[in-house]
This record gives sequence, structure tokens and C-alpha cells, in this order.
Amino acid sequence: MNVLVWHVHGSWLTSFVQGPHTFLVPVTPDRGPDGLGRARTWQWPPTVRELSPAELHEADIDLMILQRPHEIELARRWTGRRPGIDVPAVYVEHNSPHETPTDTRHPLADRTDITLVHVTHFNRLMWDNGRAPTTVIEHGIIDPGHLWTGDEPRAAVVVNEPVRRGRTTGTDLLPTFARAVPLDVFGMRTEGLGDHLGLPADRLRSRDLPQSSLHPAMARCRLYLHPVRWTSLGLSLLEAMFLGMPVVALDTTEVREAVPEGAGVVSNRLDVLQDAMRGFLADPADARLTGEAARAAVQARYGERRFRDDWERLIKEVTR
Repeated sequence: MNVLVWHVHGSWLTSFVQGPHTFLVPVTPDRGPDGLGRARTWQWPPTVRELSPAELHEADIDLMILQRPHEIELARRWTGRRPGIDVPAVYVEHNSPHETPTDTRHPLADRTDITLVHVTHFNRLMWDNGRAPTTVIEHGIIDPGHLWTGDEPRAAVVVNEPVRRGRTTGTDLLPTFARAVPLDVFGMRTEGLGDHLGLPADRLRSRDLPQSSLHPAMARCRLYLHPVRWTSLGLSLLEAMFLGMPVVALDTTEVREAVPEGAGVVSNRLDVLQDAMRGFLADPADARLTGEAARAAVQARYGERRFRDDWERLIKEVTR
């Protein structure tokens, strides 16, 4: 099949395009948010093709994968076909509701012709989905391998734009955690984070690395810290578990489902999380065993093969 999909979330799309189809990714001259084209930092197969809006208008399209509300109208303008009416369509909701956790109506709530796919069961529960047919396809991660060494007595944190996103990603909690264990904060626009939080470089280092260097650098840290209050289940948490890292995380959104007993410490008590961080720093053997349990758990639930099988079943259903 020819599947139209926008390059919105590179990590998620990297797993998605491993499937057996041809993926048509819009590209514009400025490579802006609606026309990023092929990824430059992830390895995508040659079945991912860049098409301009003019080329999309003439292209054969068997399925549309939408990820943002405005893509419904954008798809109509760029292809001349209406999602869900002229061409089968699926909408992937990557996020938890933002306005309120219980009363936010989804943009597709009044439509019955586009299947709404949530990436966690928590998200499906919290959104008001209205009449939209809904399902859940959990994340699938391409296994980076068991890279953990834990040589550096620091905690890895992965968050993009931590200053702008603030309390949502738990940026305000980092000074509390940095008192227990020094932090390496990876992600885009992390420069100046230590100064913003009043932390010296020995307690918080900002590390904006290319994707190819990210996993090995994370895996050298003793543990992974996930201080996120309210987002969908972070792919970085799952990737850290695949690396064999012990995790310490806030007990919010879908985290409890992803981190079973023995794979890390999950709590909303900051003192419990701080003690866990200090414990992994003091006992590398326990950190190793916990990381191995985390890796086994994430392989069993969030593997790439299960992800692709789930998507194949849904694609056959909506294009039948």
C-alpha cells in the first residue's frame, strides 16, 4: 500500500516505517513542520519517499495517517481527497489531553469515519473521544541493544525544551533530584538549563547530542530518571529500559504500566525517588540487575515486532 504520513515524531515514525508498505512523506522547500521530508538523524528504509504537495495530488494513496488536527484539511488540499471519505484514514493521538485531564474533547470526537488510535490506554481513558471509533496501539521500539555500563555515577534525563515545557516535564524538580545524584540532561534546547535552575555544572550537565550518539551516552550513566508530570508515555523511558538502565520515575500517566516491579522505582514521593537514586549509585550490582529486569520487561511489551503486527491488523481492518 501507499501510506501518506507526515514526519511529526521522528522516533515513533522510525518504528512505523519499518512496515511492508511505501510511505509517502510530504516535503516542502523550507522543510518546515508540514514538510520535513525524510529524517536526517534516524535510519529510514528506502520505502520512505518524499513527495511535494503537487506530487501528492497525483499520487496513488491507499491510506492516510494523520497526527495533528490541521492535517485533515491539509490532506484535502494537497491530495484533492478527503480523509475518511475518499481515502481510508487513521488519526494517531500521541499526547495526553492538555486543557483538563478529564474534560478535553478530542478534535475527532464527532467523526465516525476516521479511526482514532491512542498510544497508551491512559490516553484513551482520559480523552473525551465522543463517537470516534478508538483503539490503542502501544509504542514499539527498535532495540538499540543492551548498552548499559553505568560507569558514570550520574543520572540520565531526556527532555526536549525543558525550560519552555517547565512543570509539564518536571523541570522544576531537577534541583531536588540533583541534590541526590548529579544529572546529565539530554535533549534539544537544553543549553543554559543549569544556569536557569541555579545549578553548577558538576550537578547538572546539558547534553544536546545527535541521535547516533544519544544511546551510548545515556548508557554510560548509572540510572535513568523520568521526572515527567504530564505527557504521554515517553519513548526515552522505554529506550532507557531497552538499554538495560535501571529507572527511577514519577508515578504519572502510563509509567506504572511500563515499569513493573523490579524494573525500577516508581513513586510520587520525592524522598523515595531520591533514596532510590542514591541506592543505585552506591550499589552498581543492584543497578545492573534492575536494568536487566527493565530490559526484559520492555522487550516483552514494547517490541518493534508486536508494534508492526498491531498496525498491520488495523491497516487491514480500515482498508478492507
